[in-house]
Amino acid sequence: MQRRQTLKTVLGTAALSQGLFSSQSSLAQTSYPTKPIRYIVPVSAGGGSDMIGRTVCERWGRVLLQPMIIDNEGGGGGVIACQNAAKAPADGYTLMQGYVATLGTSPATRRNLPYDPIKDFTPIGMIGGTPNVLVVHPSVPAKNVKEFIDFIKKNPTSVSYGSSGQGSLTHLTMELFKQTGESPIVHIPYKGIAPAFNDLMGGQIQAMFPGLAAALPHIRSGRVRAIAVTGATRSSQLKDTPTLEEFGFKGFTALQWYGVVGPAGLPTQIVQKLNSTLNLVLSSPELKEKMAVEAVEPMTMSSDQFGNYIKADLSRWTKLAKERNIELDN
Repeated sequence: MQRRQTLKTVLGTAALSQGLFSSQSSLAQTSYPTKPIRYIVPVSAGGGSDMIGRTVCERWGRVLLQPMIIDNEGGGGGVIACQNAAKAPADGYTLMQGYVATLGTSPATRRNLPYDPIKDFTPIGMIGGTPNVLVVHPSVPAKNVKEFIDFIKKNPTSVSYGSSGQGSLTHLTMELFKQTGESPIVHIPYKGIAPAFNDLMGGQIQAMFPGLAAALPHIRSGRVRAIAVTGATRSSQLKDTPTLEEFGFKGFTALQWYGVVGPAGLPTQIVQKLNSTLNLVLSSPELKEKMAVEAVEPMTMSSDQFGNYIKADLSRWTKLAKERNIELDN
């Protein structure tokens, strides 16, 4: 087994090197980078987002022939990191791992946010995404979305769902579900996903829409039951669980996504080099295997495609926040 794993790693590294060699002519148009690159991760060290950043940067730095230095800047729900990244020189030596909270749900719901998720950043590329999964307590007599909605409507004052906090993706995804399915389920916000899961497994709340990585251990243990996932296709890690699209919830493609941005005004040549090398790293089977730990599927995009993705996601959550009257103070 050890020899097989070693061979797989060697082959993956060789493939990555071969891809780098074949693209050298196009990348040689600029000498960038000539020194280490600072990569801001807007959370404290440890946890899924940090692991994703370190996994990508370790391989990305080898392709760029310069180390990428992880700079964890937690606090303020990502506001501090976003401000620092936006104010950095637009020279390609400061990048940030933007994700759905910092560039989507927070700008959609928080008043007086001290940065603009579109104007203050240059999109570089998508890393990948993981779906949210609708889970219920085993006592809930529903095996699919239709049965769950019927259950809610029959018990309009006694069914509640938890979230990791007001304005979080777990909150907004369920509010989108409520709106689409006309379901009067009551919201109970928590300070983080862990206490919400504790109450869900204890039966104090009946449902939740967590990210797949957080939900998988509890689904596999049987302490919660998965009913549906977001996204355009079924998750490779929950192949028997249908998407909401399959139940007729059109456009319900919300994902917990991660990508890379730089300060506004990054030169086009630098953006192109960063995007092409990032996509080269994401094409590695070995990296895909590593990312599966956090249930993240790599998603290669051009910088323009990623920029349009951010705008569309921000628009989705801003529209929902206005319709559901969700507005938070900073």
